[in-house]
Amino acid sequence: MPHVRPESAAQSEAEPRSGSGSGSGAESQPRSRSPEGAAGPQPSELLDLVVIPGDGIGPELVGSALEVLERTAALDGFGHRVTTIEAGAGAYRSTGRALPDGALERLRTADGVLKGPVGLPGVRHPDGTEAGLLGGLLRLGLDTFANVRPMRLLPGVTGGTRHGAGEIDYVLVRENTEGLYLSRGAGAATPHAACDQLMITRAGTERVVRYAFSLARGRAGAPADGVRRVTCVDKSNVLRSYALFRRVFDEVAAEYPDIAAEHLYADAAAHDLVARPQCFDVLVTENFLGDVLSDLGAATVGGLGMCGSLNAGVHTSYAEPVHGSAPDIAGRGLANPLSQILSLALLLDRAGRHASGDRVRGAVESALADGAVELDVRGRPAGGTASVTSAVCERLAP
Repeated sequence: MPHVRPESAAQSEAEPRSGSGSGSGAESQPRSRSPEGAAGPQPSELLDLVVIPGDGIGPELVGSALEVLERTAALDGFGHRVTTIEAGAGAYRSTGRALPDGALERLRTADGVLKGPVGLPGVRHPDGTEAGLLGGLLRLGLDTFANVRPMRLLPGVTGGTRHGAGEIDYVLVRENTEGLYLSRGAGAATPHAACDQLMITRAGTERVVRYAFSLARGRAGAPADGVRRVTCVDKSNVLRSYALFRRVFDEVAAEYPDIAAEHLYADAAAHDLVARPQCFDVLVTENFLGDVLSDLGAATVGGLGMCGSLNAGVHTSYAEPVHGSAPDIAGRGLANPLSQILSLALLLDRAGRHASGDRVRGAVESALADGAVELDVRGRPAGGTASVTSAVCERLAP
């Protein structure tokens, strides 16, 4: 049986517990910056990237990340090719399509896709819903089944809790292709009632849970105790769909005896991600719950502007910030590009270039720690977008 913590509906906390074997602590290795650890494919000689600049501040953020990529590639000695595809709300407004014909085929052949935020307030479908979004098109079209969102409180950054730098360092893995969001655009509705279905499958749960455990094997454990641990977050006490998610989690956990496993109900997890985030290493959730809890986690590490994300699939992956396109400040050089730069680092990890990903994360951390990058209360850099890009690029070299 997997090493799990039983839970009743009245329980709100899970006690930190040790795993066995190599998961018993982090004393033998330093904490890895790479959220993926040793996971992911081996690097190709030429890094083939597709870029989707996006809308609003997207092109500025992507431009910043590409400057960091140029410098990183020169330092680490690898070639790269960048192909740009215009997609999103601006493309929808111009052509009636958020994603051009043939784009998915090109994305599938790339080593990775770097995407800026998309969406514009005035671009709507006839029914009033927002048009030009790419999440459903890319996640289902590319079968990027795992949404990976690292939460790490860095030096020089003030989070929304009492915790300090280094005390928050976990990864939330969210199933990306089913769950409640599979009902997007497919629910039943009348003027008096509406219904959306929550779909959980065994196959979909198995692969995302295996991804989470494999990721945990490459990490150094939770900051509080160094234990490599995967936490299953669900509402299995209420819904049968979540009960299946938990049951499959337990079955997969048995395949990883070196990794501690535990359960938390989603409401208890919301509490503990604020009260004791240092006790988490990797969390795995259904789609909707992961979407909500990852934004909660972002508030504890300095906001959405400090969070990159990776949408990982078997054959290709795409990385993107988790915030919106902020058209009100577009073109003014005010946006914080760190979320896009940290997303680039995740894409480098996924392409098998972990040393380059660590180089980028180290440069971001250094720029924040020594005060070269300072953020105001709205999360905007004091010196503007270009100043952040320059500070990070200057700190990429050892």
